[in-house]
Amino acid sequence: MRENARAAWGMAATAVLWSTGGLAIKLVPLSPMAVAGWRSLLSAATLLLLFRGRLDFRPTRARCGAAVAYAALLVTNVAATKLTTAANAILLAYTAPVYVALFAPLVLGEKTKRADWLFVAASLGGMALFFLDRLSAQGLWGNLLAVGSGVSYAAFTLCMRAGREDSPVSAVIAGHGLTVLAALPFLAADVPHTLGAALGLAYLGVIQQGLSLSLYVWCITRLPALSAMLLMTLEPVVNPLLVAVGYGEWPGGWSVLGGAVVVAAVTLRGIFGRGGSGTDA
Repeated sequence: MRENARAAWGMAATAVLWSTGGLAIKLVPLSPMAVAGWRSLLSAATLLLLFRGRLDFRPTRARCGAAVAYAALLVTNVAATKLTTAANAILLAYTAPVYVALFAPLVLGEKTKRADWLFVAASLGGMALFFLDRLSAQGLWGNLLAVGSGVSYAAFTLCMRAGREDSPVSAVIAGHGLTVLAALPFLAADVPHTLGAALGLAYLGVIQQGLSLSLYVWCITRLPALSAMLLMTLEPVVNPLLVAVGYGEWPGGWSVLGGAVVVAAVTLRGIFGRGGSGTDA
């Protein structure tokens, strides 16, 4: 099998691994901060081992900003997944390119193309549909946290591009470290007491966040950017399907429609918006 084909299969596997996070988070019976903290502790240890000798933790404005943004992404993603449907959590976070398009001119000095504003409008319209479903107060907070996940991921992307980093791994590990520090009070009070909970956290930290990033880093340097982007759209599709089958949680009709609009907008922008002076998200 050619290296490009292996990279394509590897990127698809990465997307599927990331998509399993929703179901695993739902099944671990701990608080959101405890899940985020334990997962980050195990992820940081795994990544330090896998990338030893290749890491640079020298503080720069871009790297520090990326670490804070990634920590915010980790916490808001877990909390949103616990409070609202996994479909809402992943698909609202998938609007991150909207915020990159909006803020890249200010942060990076990159021009946002006219066509990108159509993408922004379509994505925001899709995002609004999520809030038309009948939501409990908890579900509403979950949706808002999911929007925060998208903002956090956009901030991480902008910081990494501002610093022109070759690899995000050092900033990701630092973000995991910040998450552990923020979650310390919850780790002491919310310890996994069952084998299932411990195995779930081990899976989330070592495999879903740790090994998957190593695979992603290997694949992303061997694939065209468009191919990688299209393969990664598997994540927001597979994630809610796994939760529906494994947890019995089904998204509302408006959420399904909104998710379809968001995924279509992001995918079409990736296909037709490459090149030129516009932003890449």
